[in-house]
Amino acid sequence: MRDNERVTSAIREPETPAATTPPRLIATDLDGTLLRDDKSVSPRTVAALAAAEEAGIEVFFVTGRPARWMDVVSDHVHGHGLAICGNGAAVVDLHGGPGAHRFVKVRELPRNNALEAVGLLRDAAPGTVYAVEQTYGFYQEPAYPKLHMEVPDDLAPAEDLLADGSPTTAEPVLKILAFHPEMEPDAFLTLARLTVGERATVTRSSPSALLEISGPDVSKASTLALCCAERGISHEEVVAFGDMPNDVEMLTWAGRSYAMGNAHPDVLAAASGHTVANNDDGVAVVIEQLLNGRI
Repeated sequence: MRDNERVTSAIREPETPAATTPPRLIATDLDGTLLRDDKSVSPRTVAALAAAEEAGIEVFFVTGRPARWMDVVSDHVHGHGLAICGNGAAVVDLHGGPGAHRFVKVRELPRNNALEAVGLLRDAAPGTVYAVEQTYGFYQEPAYPKLHMEVPDDLAPAEDLLADGSPTTAEPVLKILAFHPEMEPDAFLTLARLTVGERATVTRSSPSALLEISGPDVSKASTLALCCAERGISHEEVVAFGDMPNDVEMLTWAGRSYAMGNAHPDVLAAASGHTVANNDDGVAVVIEQLLNGRI
């Protein structure tokens, strides 16, 4: 569910806390945040990203997307060329371009945890159907809807896909996707978190009742924190942007954070600042003001 009632006017300045530490890294979500609704990156946003890199500020794309869906921004990587994919399950080097990416770090979902989560959620929410996301492979149950524009590698019950000796054992599991055809998205998320507990991290980024289940303690925030630690960058030196529940931990962790004007209510509450909607180039608006010393 997206809440479009609290949209900041495109003419107004973003709401922001007082700046205390110069930024060294910008972490931005993609869908509903950096990307416009047509999945494009506007010329204004392209220019703002390039200007940030030129000013010595690293830019990290931090998304729920799998690595194979990163072609939308592969032309806009600078310097390090790294992106955090799968809600923190993988750090990917995009320098090779679409289809030639390299996994730098993988934080997998243990199969036993995945199997337990699948079984518990089936019992708690009858009608739930699943897909299995791996580093390169994608598998789904026959009843899983065609939510993604791709052909799965195989169709089978999730329990079979996750079993020892299945075709999926050659690669780590990055996350499980759980879809319910009838439940309200936030209610499904709350139920799943209570049901799964500490076995896995459950979140969502879709407006439908589609949940993303990752390894314990795996999130955009925790993987971003690892990447920043490797660079000697503190959380106070990070500026983050997002719009959906899978961004909440990252926005809370970053020294400065901005919810998009089109953001979910939980994101609006978690962020320290607000900017305009994705279709109004809200990320670019803030970057321009950061570089001009206006915020």
